[in-house]
Amino acid sequence: MKQLNELDNEDKPRERLLRHGAKTLKNRELIALILGSGSQRNPLFTIAKKVDELLEKERLDALGIEKLSAIPGVGTSKASQLLASFELARRFYEKPERKQILSPEDALFFLHQYEDKNQEHFFTLTLDGSKQLIAAHLVFIGTLNRSIFHPREVFTLACSDHADTIIIAHNHPSGQNEPSREDRLVTQRVLEAGKLMGIELLDHLIFSRNGYYSFAANGFFC
Repeated sequence: MKQLNELDNEDKPRERLLRHGAKTLKNRELIALILGSGSQRNPLFTIAKKVDELLEKERLDALGIEKLSAIPGVGTSKASQLLASFELARRFYEKPERKQILSPEDALFFLHQYEDKNQEHFFTLTLDGSKQLIAAHLVFIGTLNRSIFHPREVFTLACSDHADTIIIAHNHPSGQNEPSREDRLVTQRVLEAGKLMGIELLDHLIFSRNGYYSFAANGFFC
C-alpha cells in the first residue's frame, strides 16, 4: 500500500479535501489525514485501515488509549491525536439532553461545587420555553462578601442563548443564606430589567454549604 507522499496529487486525501470538501473522503482517508504519517514498517494507509476497522467494531465512547495504541504504528501519541479529534467532534455536534429546571434543587445541582468558595460567585441560568436548562453562566466573581454586577451582564447572556426565562444565583461564603439589602435590590433590578427585555426572572437563589434561600419560594415575585 502506498505512502501518502507516493500518491499522485489528485489522489492525495488532502488535495481532494481542498478541492472537493471533507465529505468526499472515505473514513480511512480522514483518519490518515489526522495521523499525518506512518513508517516503512507501518505505512500510513495500513494504519488508517486498521483504525477504521476498529471503529466499525467498537463504540466510539468505548475506545481508549489502550485499544488504539495497540494498533501497530499508532502508539500513544497518535492515539491521543485520534481521541482528541473524536472528542472535539462529539462536543460540537452531540446535543446533550437538557435538564428541566422545576425546583431550586434542580438549579443548584449545577452549582453545588461553589458552596464552599470564599468569594461570591454570581451565576445566570438560561432556560428555554419548557424551562429546560440552556446553560449555566458564571457572570461575576466578587470579594469575600460582596458581589457587584450590572443587569446588562445577565441579559447579554440571556439574549445570546435566546432564553425565555432565567434564574440568577450566588453563593454566600459566610454560610448564612438570608438575603442582604443589596441582594434584594439586585433581585428587584434584574426583575424590572427582565420585564423590559421580555425575559422573565423565575428566581434568585442564595446558596452555601448550609442550604439555600429562594426568593420565589419566599413570595418575592408575588
